[in-house]
Amino acid sequence: MSSNDLRYEVFVSDMEPVTVAAPPRPDDGPSLWSSMSHTLIYGKNEALLTDPPVTRAQADTLIKWVESHDVALRYIYVTHAHFDHFATTNYLLRRFPDATVVASDAVLAGIARQTPGGVLAGVYRDIFGDALPEPPLTVQGSVFPADGLILDGHELVAHEVGHSDTDDTSVLHVPSLDLVVAGDVVYNNVHQYLGEGRDDGLDAWHRALDKVAALKPRFVVASHKDIQRGNPASDIDETRRYLDAGAVVLEQSTSPAEFFNAMKQRYPGRVNPWAIWLSALQLFSD
Repeated sequence: MSSNDLRYEVFVSDMEPVTVAAPPRPDDGPSLWSSMSHTLIYGKNEALLTDPPVTRAQADTLIKWVESHDVALRYIYVTHAHFDHFATTNYLLRRFPDATVVASDAVLAGIARQTPGGVLAGVYRDIFGDALPEPPLTVQGSVFPADGLILDGHELVAHEVGHSDTDDTSVLHVPSLDLVVAGDVVYNNVHQYLGEGRDDGLDAWHRALDKVAALKPRFVVASHKDIQRGNPASDIDETRRYLDAGAVVLEQSTSPAEFFNAMKQRYPGRVNPWAIWLSALQLFSD
C-alpha cells in the first residue's frame, strides 16, 4: 500500500518447528512457532523494518526481500522484548550496518535482561538451538524519539501501550498511511499467546487495544498473522473477542489440557494450535 511516495509492504516468515522440553500437545499435533510478519515502510530514499525474525535462515530470506526494494534501510524498530522479535537483530545489522535500532527504553531494557553476557537466557535458547544467530544477541539501540521519526518526509510515531501478550509493548503509527504496525498487541487469525494473562494481564491487553483503536487506523499489521489474510483494522476487535473467550475458558479450566481443548474447539480455524498449548503450560505452571 502507498500514500504519495511512502509505501508499506509485509513479509511473513513461515512457522518453524520447535524442540522443547515439554509435554506434547494433547491432540498429538505438531509443535510450531507461529508465523511472524515484518513490515517495511519505505520511500524513495530510505526505509524502516519492524521486528526481525527468530532464525538465521528466516533472516537470510528477509534480507533478500529487503534488498529487492533497492532502498537504504535506515531503521530497525522492535515493538517489544519477546525474543522472537529481536533474536536476529544483530545478524541483520551485519548486512545493514548503517541501520539504527530504535525501540522504547523499556523494550531495550527488557532485551538486555534476557541476554546477559550477550546470550539468550532461559528455555528459549533450547527451542531453536543452532538455528539462532551466534551471540551477542543483546541489542544496542536508541530510544525512539518522543516526537517521532521522519522517514522520507513522513512522520512515524511510536506509542507505548503497556501490557499485551507481555509487558512494555509498543506500536508504530504511520499517519500518512493510516497504518499501525501493532506487534503482538493485535493478532491476525493466529492463536494468541495468553501465557502472561493472569493477574490483570487480559484486562491490560484490552486497554492496549483501546490505545490502538484510538489511533483510528485503516490498516493494522499483526506480528503473528495468517499469510492468507490482509491487514484489516477489524483484527483489533477479533483480538478482543479471543481475549474474552480466553478469560472464560481460563476460569472454567482446571488443567492445561482442558484449557487447550476448549480454546481449540472455540477457534478451530485459527492458525497454530501449539500456541494454545504454550499458553496453557504457562498459565497452569504454578
